[in-house]
Amino acid sequence: MSKATTPFPKATIEGYPRIGANRELKRALESYWAGRIDAETFRSSTHALRVDNYNHLRDLGLTEDYAIPADVAYYDQVLETGLTVGLIPGGTDLDEEFALARGNDSRVPLEMTKWFDTNYHYLVPEIAAGQDITPAPERILAIVEEAREAGHTVRPFLVGPVTLIALSKPAEWSLLPSLVDAYATVLSALREAGVEWIQLAEPALVADLDTPDAELAKHLREAYTTLLGAENRPNVYLTTPYGATREALPVLAELAPEALHVDLAPWTLDQDAEYPQRIAEAVPAKTQLVAGLIDGRNVWAANLRERSEVLAALGDRPVAVSTSTSLQHVPHTLKAEKNLPVDVATWLSFADEKVAEIQALVAGEEGAKEAFAQSDRAVRTRAESTTIHNQAVVDRVAKLPEGAVKREPAFEERNPLQREALGLPALPTTTIGSFPQTQEIRKARADHKAGTLDDAAYQEALRTEIKNVIELQEEIGIDVLVHGEAERNDMVQYFAELLDGFVVTENGWVQSYGSRCTRPPIVVGDVSRPAAMTVEWAKYAQSLSEKPVKGMLTGPVTILAWSFKRDDVPLSVSADQIGVALADEVRDLEEAGIKVIQIDEPALRELLPLRADDRKSYLDWAVRAFRLVALQAEPTTQIHTHLCYSEFGQIIDAVAALDADVTSIEAARSKMELLEDLDESFHSEIGPGVWDIHSPRVPSTEEIAGLLRAALKNVPTERLWVNPDCGLKTRGYAEVEPSLRNLVAARDEVVSGL
Repeated sequence: MSKATTPFPKATIEGYPRIGANRELKRALESYWAGRIDAETFRSSTHALRVDNYNHLRDLGLTEDYAIPADVAYYDQVLETGLTVGLIPGGTDLDEEFALARGNDSRVPLEMTKWFDTNYHYLVPEIAAGQDITPAPERILAIVEEAREAGHTVRPFLVGPVTLIALSKPAEWSLLPSLVDAYATVLSALREAGVEWIQLAEPALVADLDTPDAELAKHLREAYTTLLGAENRPNVYLTTPYGATREALPVLAELAPEALHVDLAPWTLDQDAEYPQRIAEAVPAKTQLVAGLIDGRNVWAANLRERSEVLAALGDRPVAVSTSTSLQHVPHTLKAEKNLPVDVATWLSFADEKVAEIQALVAGEEGAKEAFAQSDRAVRTRAESTTIHNQAVVDRVAKLPEGAVKREPAFEERNPLQREALGLPALPTTTIGSFPQTQEIRKARADHKAGTLDDAAYQEALRTEIKNVIELQEEIGIDVLVHGEAERNDMVQYFAELLDGFVVTENGWVQSYGSRCTRPPIVVGDVSRPAAMTVEWAKYAQSLSEKPVKGMLTGPVTILAWSFKRDDVPLSVSADQIGVALADEVRDLEEAGIKVIQIDEPALRELLPLRADDRKSYLDWAVRAFRLVALQAEPTTQIHTHLCYSEFGQIIDAVAALDADVTSIEAARSKMELLEDLDESFHSEIGPGVWDIHSPRVPSTEEIAGLLRAALKNVPTERLWVNPDCGLKTRGYAEVEPSLRNLVAARDEVVSGL
């Protein structure tokens, strides 16, 4: 059968938010998991959401065939691809898919980690040499057919075979030939169904992963020589989002897929200014070049004039225009925001607005005069704005010491002082910070926001919840308590609402993983702290117990990572500003009698540049920003930090350099694998997570005790803490109470055997 005759669309996007403008997918998932709806109702409601998205994108102007990508997944695109091509067994069974994602009573879920340098999390395929690979093309065929029945010719999407293996554990390259055969089977089935274009995403080609760049290029040639050499297939649109290709670029040019996407976002060109020229010189004319000019990861409106210059740098050849990445990383639309400052709103662009920017670039200035004029105004008014610049903040940061800063005295001197002050038992137990956000607390927050619950009643509701959380921990036998964070809507947004230099959205939801969504704040200017943010609640909680209660702060790197960042100053500038603002909070917590303060940095690994030669600079300023927060803390104040969601072995030296007194870190799903990377340079006490809170499972006492014994093989008894992987906000008390009881019982069992 011949390949496609339909040309590639002039305007397209790499992907679209799949959670739904009103979080319809989230609600359907959670209703199905809770048993409130059956599988048929779940499939029907999610089908309607997908068709609505296709209709909406067509109304926005993506009217050409194959302009709309069908990047469909109930939980995660890597899991969806793995199931479709058979690298992950499971076929089309819905409950099996969710068991892989979330676990159940009889199995643990797949490990979850960060998707490149974004705040999205993917499920890590667990693979082995010689395993069976049986594709299930009916999964993707059903997606194509439902769109066709609704009147849409969509572009099916799969993560490409090179990236799929590169992100698996282990990266078992001996499977590549059989995996490519499975892809070929799926592509053949699509072609038989009349599909003319498929999108294969290969973001691994822009990153320095465990597999070296040159080796990835070799695997790329091997995989796509076979796939592109097949006769019975759709045209292949091969995409390279999240950065610039290096050694892979000449191989991509040689392979000459029918269409090739390159990421030309401002962020990418900041790292590699010569990338457009290298693309223009390398990519042959027979390949349709697709320029990812509109930033898919940040919310600033495009400078259309500057973007047009980048487009022109690609030469006289016909070039299609797209986003640099999938738009899954940004909110749906600015139209849902009614309370953003008027000037700030004109500087922003969410998913729907980015579609309009693409069309303006395709039309050019002559065809989109108003769009270009609006872009010019946004650039000018933002540069001239006096509301985002705070000279006092700039001056304060300018007076800081240059380079590395270090808390005094050193850990070896602080540690015995803290042990004496706190008087903790062997293998002390704690939790990460948050406790379940009950329906009552959520309702109280909503009523308070709506004005139907006054300040006094809301404060009383929060105090009641904090008291309940403290009493529960004491009854269970936890050693270092937390207040539960009932007052916080989100660990980053809470601080963004209290710090100057941020704006927050009402409906700017972005998928983090599965049904988990966040509303990332937007850093619009210089950051400062007008008043104390956490002291009142920490002080109240501490008044309820003789045991130490942790003060809870989100660290500067995580606040930045889980916000939309400024693009007019280096990240290090914002990080220093947030660091000194949080240092003021540490001082106030100490004055309020708080002896343990946790500075959460779960996103430290997340912002790590994809290229190795950019990483040292990042880690230097990230470590500095964290140290600024604790720089003036008293020696007897025990500083904790927490990290999760990522593979941290790669940056273990930087984790040690944070110089925290206690480091808690996600380790349950990886079964303490991280601890093998520790050496004598890692001096802090450590709490490797023993309960995976991302799964609804209740771990048994035996399971937790087994993890603790495994941890003790690498960590001395006097340095080991016992805690969950992460905060408990998303879990319910029906899971939390028995899990914490088992955690304490496991600690007691292990201690008795020492």
